[in-house]
Amino acid sequence: MNKLEIISALKEKANISKSEAAKVVQIFFGNMSDALVRGERVEIRGLCSFFVKEYQSYVGRNPKTGDKVIIKPKRLPFFKSGKELKERVDR
Repeated sequence: MNKLEIISALKEKANISKSEAAKVVQIFFGNMSDALVRGERVEIRGLCSFFVKEYQSYVGRNPKTGDKVIIKPKRLPFFKSGKELKERVDR
């Protein structure tokens, strides 16, 4: 399911216009993204949580040449499914 499909489903279920549904979806994902940028955890009970992991700098290797490469520190978003979602998917 992609963003357009989410908008269409919201439009049908909430009986609102496509532009209103698009605005709701944009606000939802925009606020989620902003929270992750600030380093906050986003939790949707029963469904999932999103959080940011911070990695320190480390020495890696170029797989092609074998040369040592310094990997810069980074922050990456992660997704963790909730218990209820896991149970629904595993039926």
